[in-house]
Amino acid sequence: MSLTIKMDIDAVEDVTCLDPELLQLPDVSPFALKASPQLVEDLFSQWLSLPGTGHLFIRINNNDDVSEADWCSEPMISAGFSEWMVKSLIDDAKSGTIVNASTNFSTLNAVGSHSLPSMFPSSNAPPLSPRSSSGSPRTSRQKSSPSALGSPLKLVSEPMQEIIPQFYFQNGCPPTKELKEQCLSQINHLFNNPLNGLQIDEFKAVTKEVCKLPSFLSSALFRKIDVDWTGIVTRDAFVKYWVDGNMLTMDIATQIFEILKRPGCKYLTQVDFKPVLRELLATHPGLEFLRNTPEFQDRYAETVIYRIFYHINRSGNGRLTLRELKRGSLVAAMQHADEEEDINKVLRYFSYEHFYVIYCKFWELDTDHDFFIDRENLIRYGNHALTYRIVDRIFSQAPRKFTSEVEGKMGYEDFVYFMLSEEDKSSQPSLAYWFKCIDLDGNGVLTPNEMQFFYEEQLHRMECMAQEPVLFEDILCQIIDMIAPEVKATFFLITMISLYLLVSYDFDLTHDNLQREYCITLQDLKRCKLSGNVFNILFNLNKFVAFESRDPFLIRQEREEPTLTEWDRFAHREYIRLSMEEDVEDASNGSAEVWDESLEAPF
Repeated sequence: MSLTIKMDIDAVEDVTCLDPELLQLPDVSPFALKASPQLVEDLFSQWLSLPGTGHLFIRINNNDDVSEADWCSEPMISAGFSEWMVKSLIDDAKSGTIVNASTNFSTLNAVGSHSLPSMFPSSNAPPLSPRSSSGSPRTSRQKSSPSALGSPLKLVSEPMQEIIPQFYFQNGCPPTKELKEQCLSQINHLFNNPLNGLQIDEFKAVTKEVCKLPSFLSSALFRKIDVDWTGIVTRDAFVKYWVDGNMLTMDIATQIFEILKRPGCKYLTQVDFKPVLRELLATHPGLEFLRNTPEFQDRYAETVIYRIFYHINRSGNGRLTLRELKRGSLVAAMQHADEEEDINKVLRYFSYEHFYVIYCKFWELDTDHDFFIDRENLIRYGNHALTYRIVDRIFSQAPRKFTSEVEGKMGYEDFVYFMLSEEDKSSQPSLAYWFKCIDLDGNGVLTPNEMQFFYEEQLHRMECMAQEPVLFEDILCQIIDMIAPEVKATFFLITMISLYLLVSYDFDLTHDNLQREYCITLQDLKRCKLSGNVFNILFNLNKFVAFESRDPFLIRQEREEPTLTEWDRFAHREYIRLSMEEDVEDASNGSAEVWDESLEAPF
């Protein structure tokens, strides 16, 4: 008994296409098959490539009777796919069995194109449906046939193995073979002694030649390796730390960070820099004159450390992270200090002249020499240049919490932060310092009311000095034009609302209401190069007057030396002034001694 073939064949080329709805698999959802039509096409292509399928089409072409037993024994498909046949193909794909369908499939297409039309007599062939090729979903599916795109079953059975090199190393990237051999050669040359080790005074050559670090880091590196305090570092111990520990491939900032930080810490503190400054004072030729004055050595080291944390530790928590160290200029300053014999030419952090200016200023204000400064002492800074209101804000610890434990007084570290901020208002730490002072409510913006609060005392001082006062409205316009804040859109919106209220409800439209929304943020100040003048206008009368007068000598000096900061120029002028005063004082003391001797001589 012949079996009626339940296949939907519209054209000769549709032999390779299969409707997913014809699949009758109880374990596979039809919706899943519809979601993956490409998989259905691939399975169908695999079935067409089987030898039994070709035999079946030959028998059909010869008008032989095909029973249901023949369909199941070939194996074949009835009403779509035979259930067990599809499962067999899926199992083969999962097990990695490769069925080459490309060759058989092309052969089968040729067979099908010539054999299948003869299944029906020429007179009894049903007409094709009158539809365009572009509208046929089967034709559109044929355009992306499995033979053109490749079978995903073949991709599963033949996975491409791509070796991804290791890109993360917990302890740092290991050195290359060439770099390691070169480093070991230098190490063997320097450790070539009977003891097979070096003492701390002999270790500087290793720090300079092998590690390429500043020489005054030698003691810190030596102590980092000699954890048992034996007083000697052997070759094996150094190789284990520097080469095997992958310190060799780290950048210099990371190397310095790893050397200085204490075990278990992820940051540097001020204490970690003391051994470095101690060795710098003991070995640098530009600081040799301080070796007989240990008190000033300690003050110099403290000042350098305070300056480092002022500029680099932007968070202000006293914990210097690796990211902050990399972003700062400390590493370059260390290298410069190690190469330069004149320490005063190292303007960043290490200049002795800068320390001298800071310490002498502090000593002048500290009248009782208890190493603390109160409000009355600080108000005398800069020939009474600051207003009382800004001094009160400083002692309220709004910009920075004092490190001194005495209430109402600032210590030397607090004064260093204040002086660096006052004399160089162009730096970002200084802008943040004074921004916190003016921001009375701490909302992160400077409003006209807050700026007017500080300018009122400036205006009063100008009147007392018989100077022509400048109204705050004019000052505010000058500040806004100078800074160009980003809230002008808000100001425009408020102006439109105010005009509406004026027309509709007779709202009081004043100059103050229109300009109240001109707020300045810290980012606005950082974008402008003249931001420091804003703070001088608000609370430093001497610098405000100097800014208005525009001294041509200072302008020319700034153009001739553009690399110098405001602090560098101030420290240079003050050092010359202080040294001249000291010379005059020494000369007067010397002349008095000579005069006394001349008076006593006749007697």
